Amino acid sequence: MKPENKELIQALLENSDSIQEDIFEDSEAMLGTVPFILRLMARRPEFMIFSSLKDFYVLRPESLEPKTAELLAVAAAAASGADRCLKVHMNAALRAGASKDEILDTLFIAALIGQTRVLASSLRAYQEFEEKLDGK
Repeated sequence: MKPENKELIQALLENSDSIQEDIFEDSEAMLGTVPFILRLMARRPEFMIFSSLKDFYVLRPESLEPKTAELLAVAAAAASGADRCLKVHMNAALRAGASKDEILDTLFIAALIGQTRVLASSLRAYQEFEEKLDGK
């Protein structure tokens, strides 16, 4: 890495306490809470700061309205079984303007895709199993 970039990163990390406070405040404003993972990651500022910056920019892309981004986060959390993230992002979606019905429909869509994933792989395995038994 170029020395000038190392210096920029070092300067950023030297202000980690102030940056962490901002991240906690922004998290509270965006999500309605400061997730426990952020508080725990704060023990390692070099990890927490860069990870959080990435997360904030991913969760608020210029191409999507905050409500849409949060509904996508709800679907992703539901599909991946991240129950605590799901709770956080359902509340964040509500704060971003989503209705209870929009959140519920997002969960149903996530469940449909999750079900399809299970059926697709399990039915392919069954088909191979059946063909083997039938001698095909």
